[in-house]
Amino acid sequence: MALTLYDVTVPSFMQTLRALSGLLDKAEAHCAEKNVSPAACISARLFDDMQPFSFQVAQTVSHSAGAIKAVQAGSFSPDPTPPPESFAGLKAMVAESLAQLGRYTPADVNALEGRDMLFVFKDRKLPFTAENFLLSFSLPNFYFHVTTAYDILRHNGVAIGKRDFLGQLRLKQ
Repeated sequence: MALTLYDVTVPSFMQTLRALSGLLDKAEAHCAEKNVSPAACISARLFDDMQPFSFQVAQTVSHSAGAIKAVQAGSFSPDPTPPPESFAGLKAMVAESLAQLGRYTPADVNALEGRDMLFVFKDRKLPFTAENFLLSFSLPNFYFHVTTAYDILRHNGVAIGKRDFLGQLRLKQ
């Protein structure tokens, strides 16, 4: 069986975003249980020169549902909107992304193959095909940001592990 563009993007995005939703739940519970300010958790960084947890979550949305939407439009630019500063806002952002991804059919995504795609940031423009944008730019960025979000939570004492990161595996039926 040949893999399609849909097969290698949407199900993986959804699996990992569901896992991220669980991480958000655990982070919120950790804050309540340990009397940690939610704002401190949401603004936490691994290093001073890195973006905070909230940014990492927002970027997972940008590089999943946002990436598919951008391919449909033919261009992608980083979203300058500040991320939510509450667990409720971050959870809503992830839930909306999951809902958007759930509306795509394999035919919708597979029809994007071969389309021209342009990454635009300030004066920089990078030309891609749809599949090269999704596979060489968005997927790596997606996993980078979800991993960084996980690492920030783990570094700050949230009791999470590899199973929390992986989420629900797609096992043979």
